[in-house]
Amino acid sequence: MENKRIPKLRFPGFTDDWEQRKFEEFAQRQSSTMVSDSENPCVEYEDVISEQGELNKDIYSKDTEKNGIYFTEDDVLYGKLRPYLHNWLNPDFKGVAVGDWWVLRPINMDKNFLYWLIQTPQYDNAANQSSGTKMPRADWKLVSNTEFYIPGSVDEQAQIARLFANLNNLITLHQRKLDGIKEYKKGLLQKMFPKEGENVPELRFPGFTDDWEQRKFGDVGSVAMCKRIFKEQTSEEGDVPFYKIGTFGGTPDAYISRELFEEYKKAYQYPSKGDILISASGSIGRTVEYTGEDEYFQDSNIVWLKHGDNIDNAFLKVLYSVVEWSCEGSTIKRLYNDNFLKTEFMLPYIEEQTKIGEFFSQIDNLITLHQRKLDAMKEYKKGLLQQMFV
Repeated sequence: MENKRIPKLRFPGFTDDWEQRKFEEFAQRQSSTMVSDSENPCVEYEDVISEQGELNKDIYSKDTEKNGIYFTEDDVLYGKLRPYLHNWLNPDFKGVAVGDWWVLRPINMDKNFLYWLIQTPQYDNAANQSSGTKMPRADWKLVSNTEFYIPGSVDEQAQIARLFANLNNLITLHQRKLDGIKEYKKGLLQKMFPKEGENVPELRFPGFTDDWEQRKFGDVGSVAMCKRIFKEQTSEEGDVPFYKIGTFGGTPDAYISRELFEEYKKAYQYPSKGDILISASGSIGRTVEYTGEDEYFQDSNIVWLKHGDNIDNAFLKVLYSVVEWSCEGSTIKRLYNDNFLKTEFMLPYIEEQTKIGEFFSQIDNLITLHQRKLDAMKEYKKGLLQQMFV
């Protein structure tokens, strides 16, 4: 007897139970090979943006012919290599899938519903039970025999697919807005700081006409860092978050005791509210503004510039993103104190610094706002994938 269930959330008018089916019963893996040409371009694994299902380049401009699996507008592509990267494509054209793809053709199923089904947690769990360690690939035998619940009504399948397609279009729209603001900021950074060999920027606020002056960070301050914390002084739970370079700007995975925090904060260097903390190892130049919370930071890898009133912190945060750091190390980059203090930059008077800092702070706030909206929509989509599929 068939096992039947229904999702937690569904469209009005549909009451029939969903039916349990093996994946291979409603999705057939294609195997016909073909050499790509001008009419049937090739799609390679790296041509698709992970988790977005969009091409990142013009595939018709490729001038090399490659052999792969032929697909049509009726098929869905799933990236079997490193399935946790979530590579998929819902093509509206014919082509050749080159490399680590499964070409899936629906059987008595809405094609777009199949596209969204392979993005569900249920499918993800099956695909990630992969073979291999360094280069894991989804196991077709395992996935094809995995059972899923699907609606018998093609109309219900189509309505679910349309909902997620509309939601995805909204996410794409917000992503483009966010990318547009970031590009706008990037362009302004190039125009509002002097180019090499020049003393004034191309674009500046009204009322400022003085030349900018060349300085080194050692001219305006000194490098500061927290007292070293050893591994045995930390725990997975505790009173005060301890940020290492790997969790800097994110979620802490280590803590120190309140007693140790108070002792070190009083006896050794500790940032003041508003100081701009900067990463000095790995990804050089990542910044976090210290907000005054009880937190502690890894010595030498997370530092800040201890300075006087001749430089504005908000301006300093922007400045860190445009200077050319002189780093050492081949595998893991490191910004040593001496390199930090010898780094040169152009500096305007404090009044102009403040204007620039405030301006870019507003842009950063706008970027943060759009990023939060985008993240919220992605979480909403994730929740719907859990509730509208069994």
